[in-house]
Amino acid sequence: MNFDLADLRAFLSVADLGSFRAASDALHLSQSALSRRIDKLEDALGVALFNRTTRKVELTVVGRTFVHKARNVLNELDSALLGIEDVAARLRGEVTLACVPSAVGHFLPAVVDRYHSRYPAIRIRVLDEASSDVLLAVTRGDADFGLTYIGTQEADVDFRPLMDDAFVVACPAGHALARRKIVRWRELGEHAYIALAQGSGNRFLIDQALAQAPERPRWFCEVSHVPALVSMVEAGVGIAVVPRMALPPTGKGNVVAVRLVEPAIVRTLGLISRRGKVLPPAAQLLYDLIVQGAQKRSA
Repeated sequence: MNFDLADLRAFLSVADLGSFRAASDALHLSQSALSRRIDKLEDALGVALFNRTTRKVELTVVGRTFVHKARNVLNELDSALLGIEDVAARLRGEVTLACVPSAVGHFLPAVVDRYHSRYPAIRIRVLDEASSDVLLAVTRGDADFGLTYIGTQEADVDFRPLMDDAFVVACPAGHALARRKIVRWRELGEHAYIALAQGSGNRFLIDQALAQAPERPRWFCEVSHVPALVSMVEAGVGIAVVPRMALPPTGKGNVVAVRLVEPAIVRTLGLISRRGKVLPPAAQLLYDLIVQGAQKRSA
């Protein structure tokens, strides 16, 4: 086909920035030269990649699909250059990670900071989504890989376990339960209990663990997401059951985590990727750093 890598870079720049003017500035090209490169690529492929109006530029359906293919081509080229001196500083590209919100706050910031220091030219997209949406983003190719606690039973997904994360009772620092070493599920009904709504992955794990329990705490307030649940507890509204990873480190914030038993519930956090799909170099580098970070914490 009659196009080259410069045409692919021009296409990705317009796709990422959503503007011919911004892309031409980023590539240090005139807008006419940039347009010629896009026209050349569209002619070679025989399809329109953008819908262009006087106000905005949008990818066509084919264009959205081609973004992933074009990025993979450039990533493969970057991979071939990994043996060249100082390639880390010049390695370019983009990596998209889908991640459950509780893991975002727990240890992802340190990993992202380390990754950016090593590979400053690579851009990172973090899709902080519910566990089911993380799985969907990975399986349909919207994310290179995911950080979540579901996917072990999926035929098209590889799951690499990283660490166990126990559910705890979260309560305000001045609450009566905050001084306890252990709290049993049956005791929660004596306090103002806030629950996660049905449909969330964490609620499913809790319901599964309590399926044989004679009784469960009656909630007076229900929210959809763990961060909202933690905010309610911080404000002193009530207590809640959340993954330990969703809470601030010990000694920080107004929330105390107390061990929860009878039953104890533990989820396994891990990395998911499409089975049989080799990660692009930029994604593999981030994947490896997350594994290393988890191993250090476990040690």
